[in-house]
Amino acid sequence: MEKAQASSATSAQWAPSSWRTKTAHQQPRYEDPMALADVESQLATLPPLVFAEETRQLRRQLAQVAQGNAFLLQGGDCAESFVDFSADSIRDTFKVILQMAIVLTYAGRKPVVKVGRIAGQFAKPRSSDVEVRDGLELPSFRGDIVNGSEFTPDAREVDPQRMLRAYHQSTATLNLLRAFAHGGLADLHQVNGWNLGFVSGHESCEQYQALAHEIRDALSFMEVLGINSDNTPVLRETDLYTSHEALLLNYEEALTRRDSLSGQWYNCAAHMLWIGERTRQLDAAHVEYMRGIHNPIGVKIGPSITPSELLSLIEALNPNNEAGRLTLITRMGADTLGEKLPALARAVTEEGCQVVWSSDPMHGNTVKAGNGFKTRSFDRILLEIQQFFGVLRAEGAHPGGIHLEMTGQRVTECVGGSYRVSEGDLAKRYETQCDPRLNADQVLEMAFNVSELLR
Repeated sequence: MEKAQASSATSAQWAPSSWRTKTAHQQPRYEDPMALADVESQLATLPPLVFAEETRQLRRQLAQVAQGNAFLLQGGDCAESFVDFSADSIRDTFKVILQMAIVLTYAGRKPVVKVGRIAGQFAKPRSSDVEVRDGLELPSFRGDIVNGSEFTPDAREVDPQRMLRAYHQSTATLNLLRAFAHGGLADLHQVNGWNLGFVSGHESCEQYQALAHEIRDALSFMEVLGINSDNTPVLRETDLYTSHEALLLNYEEALTRRDSLSGQWYNCAAHMLWIGERTRQLDAAHVEYMRGIHNPIGVKIGPSITPSELLSLIEALNPNNEAGRLTLITRMGADTLGEKLPALARAVTEEGCQVVWSSDPMHGNTVKAGNGFKTRSFDRILLEIQQFFGVLRAEGAHPGGIHLEMTGQRVTECVGGSYRVSEGDLAKRYETQCDPRLNADQVLEMAFNVSELLR
């Protein structure tokens, strides 16, 4: 693949650097342009993290989701961390995604496309450029790829060298994920064994036990027929794609390459990228950048968007109306989605747009607990997903996926669920750098609840 080359852009042209002619929101302020340019040059010479054919494969699978023949499961950390990086945390996230996927696959009788918020999810948008504590004003923390989370002048200094560290951590993460996906950890027998362990003795999960045992019986029946992990690779291997919010455009441009086979431009930092709610302005830099790459892409859709604005955004990002190209990720809140989504879904359906509809039930349901911790309610998250399914089905559209901020760790950041995490429990293991995540038990419980919607 060829490295991205800077060039001037006009309204009729696109280049990886075209975004520089537009207003770029949510970008850090680098004090040393020469240091930034040096890092960008280094990134542009490094090998791609993912390959064009892998992204084309994901795009074909997402086309099946758009047509109602598959389901998208996208999830992972709010923001990856340099400090918390470990093989165990990667393994635990991989495991819980697979646990969810086997439940959803069996219940929905459809393939589940698995996409992690991993190996690149480092940058975070902020509501303010500065943070003030006890009279001290410092730049806001924008993710480890930009600056540090500690509230000190040194940590909050914007450092372009962090992009190189993010790249190398993403490389190591991808290597481990590929080993897990094809080295035995993804064996369906093993994954269902984890699920059986979750439901056994869980007083609130009787309704889940039947499904877990059905899956076990189906695997046993296949064994009797001679279909097993030794002779059927699909039972022991899987595909897990990577994704992140394409927020830090200097990093994204440096890892954009032209595919030598197709001549098309691909972002080689992840299989799938998305635009956030704060950066989806039609005439701004993020839409300009994303319209030119051929990865499958997503865009977060909040309650403020109108049907006409949404259709204009779809036209800009998917002008050829290709199934699998564009995922609309709703993030509205349980109190708002039922009111706002019907008109949007109706407009998209009437226009004949080929899109994947996915629900992000996390961001619209964030509140501050009485003890000061930012948290989310399991019940509110589930309610938004239920409303998402109901609205889209009523409008003749396919509820195609869910998008969760979650972890395989036993954190206490979201309240509720059968294990009854309370506000008083938040201080026990509140470990997120940014937003609260569902923990491993809550995620799997959510999967069993969503499976009821799929059935």
